[in-house]
Amino acid sequence: MENALKLLSDDLKQVEGLFEEFLDSDVYLIRKVGDYVIASGGKRIRPMLLLLSARLAEYDGDQHVGLAAVVEFLHTATLLHDDVVDDAVLRRGSASANSLWGNQASVLVGDFLFAKSFSIMVRGGSLDVLQVLSDATTSMAEGEIMQLVGTCDLEMDEPRYLDVVRSKTAVLISAACEAGGILGGVDDQKRTALKDFGMDLGIAFQFMDDALDYVAEEAEFGKARGHDLQEGKMTLPLIHALRECNEQERSRVEEIVEQDELPAEDLNYVCDLIEHYGGIEHTRMRARELVEQAKGHLKCFADSPARQALFELADYVVARRK
Repeated sequence: MENALKLLSDDLKQVEGLFEEFLDSDVYLIRKVGDYVIASGGKRIRPMLLLLSARLAEYDGDQHVGLAAVVEFLHTATLLHDDVVDDAVLRRGSASANSLWGNQASVLVGDFLFAKSFSIMVRGGSLDVLQVLSDATTSMAEGEIMQLVGTCDLEMDEPRYLDVVRSKTAVLISAACEAGGILGGVDDQKRTALKDFGMDLGIAFQFMDDALDYVAEEAEFGKARGHDLQEGKMTLPLIHALRECNEQERSRVEEIVEQDELPAEDLNYVCDLIEHYGGIEHTRMRARELVEQAKGHLKCFADSPARQALFELADYVVARRK
């Protein structure tokens, strides 16, 4: 991501500066929790995509910085809520907000971030951007519920899981890219191209998260190995293994996912099963295919430093280890 970071250096500094301004509140706990979560790291992929898309669209105004901060706020709000739903204790290698301040505070600060985001968007004055980001937020909530409904459901197949990923994760990445194009006033073809680029990239991003959950070290990935399995989440590596395995193996997995606790030997059994049936490689292969497909959407734009940076950012998605 080095070229993208270099290209966006000044914009990203402004985005980071806006976080403190946007978190301003007379309620101390909002500032405390908000500052903690925003400062806890994160790759800023969504703000970078919005900023690069605006550059690709030849936008020369100043609204892109505020909107880049907004998409990170929306993302952060979902993380606060997700960690409560998942009863998580770690986020990006540090204690999660809910483990420090409790579930109630995490949910309510997440609500504040959502509300603040829409307040900022309204000030920006673009109804198109507001529509795209509000639709994305609605879809994200639907995706979370779809995933909840699919908990421990061994009948989850790849097409159905794709629907979950599009709604839960990819839609905000897609909206960030599309919003950049809207700011630049691109035509419908290019706006759709940016939207589709973001959607494919967002799905690939989630697929890599799925793979890393089973293979990455906690110190690198920032959460415990097998966390998705502990939560009963049917993700692509396991879905692929279940499609390939025999009935006895499938029955054993069913017993494991329905347990309240996940003993190390059961986690190892599922990880070995996924490895045996090529679940990790299948997931990575699908992610690589999606990244190449994403790049193809941007052929309607002339080559430029912004387009090259978007390609490199897409490549990073499938090369990352955390």
